[in-house]
Amino acid sequence: MRAFECKMCGECCYGKGGIIVEQEEIKRISRFLGIAPKVFLARFCEKRNGHLYLGTGPDGFCVFFDREKACLIHPVKPDICSLWPFYPANVNDKETWELAKDACPGINPDCSFEEFVRQSKK
Repeated sequence: MRAFECKMCGECCYGKGGIIVEQEEIKRISRFLGIAPKVFLARFCEKRNGHLYLGTGPDGFCVFFDREKACLIHPVKPDICSLWPFYPANVNDKETWELAKDACPGINPDCSFEEFVRQSKK
C-alpha cells in the first residue's frame, strides 16, 4: 500500500508562506525557465526574515501553480515541495499527520501512521 500518490491538486501549493528556495534551486529553476537567476528572483521571489521564498499569485497559490496545468516547474520544483508530505512535522507527530491527511487527497486515508513513517524513510 502506497502512503502517498500526488494528485497534482495544488492543496499543498496554496497559501503564503513556506516555500524557501536555496541557491541551487534558483539556478535549476532559472535554467528550466530559460531566464537569468536575477530575473527569476525579481519576478518570482520575495525576501522575508533573511530567506528567499517563492511568491504567491493573487489567487493565493504559488506563482508556479496553474489550476489547469498544475505545477509549471514540476520537474525542477524546490526540494521542500518534493519532500511533501513526508515533512518532519508529519512524520514525527501523529496529530499533525492526521491534519495533513485531511488536507491532502494524495495521502492514502487507509494507510496507518506507522506505515506512513516507514515509507517516509525510503
